[in-house]
Parts: sequence; C-alpha cells; structure tokens
Amino acid sequence: MQDAQGQAITVASEDAARAFDHVIDGFLKYRFDAGLRLKAFRTADPTAPLGQVMAGYFAMMAYDRGTVPRALASLATAEALPANPRERAHMAALREWAEGRPDGALSVWEQIIAEHPHDLLAFRLHHFSAFWMGEPGRMLAAVERILPRWSDAIPNFGSVLACRCFAHEETGDYLIAEQAGRQAVALDQADLWAAHGVAHVLEMQGRRTEGLDWIRTLEPHWDGGNNLMHHLWWHQAMFHMERREFGAVLDLYDTRFRDLGSKVTQAQPDLYIDMQNAASILFRLGLRGLDPGDRWTELAEKAEARIGDTLSAFTQPHWMMALVATGRDAAAGRLLDALAEAGRANTHHAAILRDAALPACQAVLHHARGRFAEAVAVLRPALGSLHRLGGSHAQQDVLEQLFVSAAMKAGSTDDVRLALERAAGRYSLSPARRVGYAEAALAVPF
Repeated sequence: MQDAQGQAITVASEDAARAFDHVIDGFLKYRFDAGLRLKAFRTADPTAPLGQVMAGYFAMMAYDRGTVPRALASLATAEALPANPRERAHMAALREWAEGRPDGALSVWEQIIAEHPHDLLAFRLHHFSAFWMGEPGRMLAAVERILPRWSDAIPNFGSVLACRCFAHEETGDYLIAEQAGRQAVALDQADLWAAHGVAHVLEMQGRRTEGLDWIRTLEPHWDGGNNLMHHLWWHQAMFHMERREFGAVLDLYDTRFRDLGSKVTQAQPDLYIDMQNAASILFRLGLRGLDPGDRWTELAEKAEARIGDTLSAFTQPHWMMALVATGRDAAAGRLLDALAEAGRANTHHAAILRDAALPACQAVLHHARGRFAEAVAVLRPALGSLHRLGGSHAQQDVLEQLFVSAAMKAGSTDDVRLALERAAGRYSLSPARRVGYAEAALAVPF
C-alpha cells in the first residue's frame, strides 16, 4: 500500500491507506478534527504502526508533561507491530522526543526526509520542532533540501510551500517568504499555515493595513480550523496594537483568540500557544499603561497549575507574566525554582531553560516589582540566547519590549540604545514607528 505521496505504508487495506491520508491532511492544514481523523484511522486498522506513532506524536505536540506517558504507551504498541524501515525510523524519532531529547528527534527526521523527501509527517514535525527549539536555519535547510523533489502534481505541495514561506520569513528573506506563502494560499485559501506565514511577513515589514486586509479576506475560509486560528487573530490584534487601536485589541482578545466559550479553547484551555497569545497581548497592553481588568486571573490559575512542566521553554516567561500580574509571588518563586532545577540536567533542553527561560522569567518578576535595573542586569546577558526559547521574531518581541521598558525605567541609556539597535536589526521599519519602541527612540538617538 502507498500513501498519497507514493510512499510505502504498512496498512491492512486501501481504506486504511486513505484514512491515513485524511489524518495527514488534517495535521498539515491545522484542522480541529485531526484527532478524530486519527481515531478513525486507528479504528480502520489497529495494526498500522503509523497510527500508533502518530498518536504518540500528537501527544507530544501538546507540550504537556501529562501526555508524555500516553506517547510512550503508543510507542510501545507501535514497536511490537510489523513495520517498514521508514516507519521504524519514525518510532526512533518518537522515542527521542518522548524521552526528553527533542534535538535527537530532529536529527532522525532529517535522516528520514533525506531518504524520503515526500514524507510529509517527518518533514512537518521537523519544521514544527525546529521552530519551537529556536532553529530556523534547520527549518530552512530542510525545506530547501526537499523542494526540488516536489511539484504541484504531488498532493499537499501547498503545505511544503507554506513551510518554505515561514522558514524564509524567520531567516529574514521576506521576498521569497511572501511569494511562497501567497502561492500556497492560491492553491488552498484554507491553508492556515500559509496564511500565518504571510501575516508574519507583513508584521515584520510594518504593513499593518495589508495585514488586517489579509486576515479579513481569508477568515471566511477557516471554518473547522484549530488553535492556529487563534494565533492568526492574535496577529490581527498585533496589527491593531501597532495602530494604537487598543479597544480593537481587547475585543479580539475576548471574542476571538481568548474566547473561553469557544469549542476550540474548551478542548485545550491551557494550550501553550494560546497561553502565549493571551499573556503577551496583555503584557504589551500593560507596558502601554492600559489595565486589562481581570483577564489575567484565568491565565494565572492555569499557569500556576502547570508549574514544573518545562517542556515548552517559551511558555515559561508567559506563565510568569500571568503570575506576577495577579500578585502570586509564592507561585512565581516556585516557577523560578522549578526552572532552576530543570536547568541542572545535562541536556540540550536543560541548557535552553537555564540560559534563556530562567533569566527571562527573572526579568519579568523584577520588572513587575519595580526593580528595573535588576531586570536589565539579568536579561542583558541572555539577549543572545532568547531565540533558543523558540517562537517567532514577532512573538519574541515581547521579551525585547520588556528589556527596553526596564532599561528606560532604570535610566540606562546604553541599554536603551542596545534594545533599539536590536529592534532595528529585526524589523524592516524604524523603532520610532513601532508602538513598543517609539518613546525610547525619541528619548535616545541611535
């Protein structure tokens, strides 16, 4: 049997093979029912090894330590089934990931796509994990390696283009990024990842009106999408933020990307990307002197419940923002202790927690307590490591805005200038034209 891209898969029937394709399509297109599609595939063929492997992968993608045992159980089931070498390699990648070696999983996926450039499962998981490990260069290398072996004659070519868009955007080539993203959307207007990649280009270039139009035009095609819709609405809020339309930002918060009544939010109420979206917007509003009311409370409750779960490095400072905004000093201390403990391990991920997540969280706490010079002092040495937390330039910018705010309040001209120079190097427009840096750019020439 073969999948839609012509690769051999171990399944019991043609119906099971098509069910597998249906799962892959849902995974690539960020469909809310991807989990149900996987359940249907596993029901159609309980002995298909990739059904078990994908169950493990889906569990790990939650970045929730509570789902890791489920991933390991799925792996054990998969390893007992007949499988071809490519499927065995997927099992090896899952083991690396579930046992706390995401860098090892990246390497296995790279080996798979080197031999099987049409393996969209390996390619897309590599893209996903490299992004959250702060490795945009590896995202770019992977997509450019397989691209010559692809064309629009192969199903899901648009998903490869969408990844090409985002990889080039995160490595600063906005021309290729926008071209690839728009080409992917032309193939499928419901491609959330492609829409997302182009939104990032427009954000980095300060094309706010175009960005709002882009999202409004495509939004009617998003029915059935998952939490990535929330992130696209977060981008919409970011465009409004830069236009100082703060009422529109809060309206999108309540009715779109943090709508607590939506089925997508209720399915995963503390999902890492949703928590990042919400906390970073409220924190940015706070830096502008705006009071978001009691919106921090539910975020803080969820953050406190997850203290010690360090699988998502970039989520840690966002949890800290919620804790300090609600005066949960004891919980904030426990979060720092948990990060310090996790950072003592001799692993790639532990080093990220130690060198980037911990100082970022300490800086958030110092800033909230009015100890601005201490916030600057702890964050300055970590600035060159913050990218290792994962997250995009647009997402990472909340930590850069934290630094410039602390530097301004501490009266440290050199650090303000450092922050402005970093902002100017990342974005295509002057810091003077960005809401988070305009005051600093006016006060400190650079």
